[in-house]
Amino acid sequence: GGGLVVKRIGQVMYVYPDKYEEYEKRHRELWPEMKAALKEYGATNYSIYLNKANGELFAYLEVPDVAKYNEIANTDICKKWWAYMEPLMKTNPDNSPVADDLHEVFHLD
Repeated sequence: GGGLVVKRIGQVMYVYPDKYEEYEKRHRELWPEMKAALKEYGATNYSIYLNKANGELFAYLEVPDVAKYNEIANTDICKKWWAYMEPLMKTNPDNSPVADDLHEVFHLD
């Protein structure tokens, strides 16, 4: 069929143990501009789960084009969001979250 092929992305990020509630609150109140940017750059079916035992965040999203999605990192709104979230989580020098890409081993539609 002519269905759109999506790329599934899974990552692990790391939130500080005393910041769980604030991390969740900030995502409940996600800035409309950030939400719009995620959609514009192709993110769909985006979920983030927290393992409260160790602060690991499991992020899952689907994108039609990974290269296009990765361009979101160059936007002002994304850089502003990263700076906003930096005190809550493990980050890189540019404030981007440390994100370990996961290798997909199984999928069932």
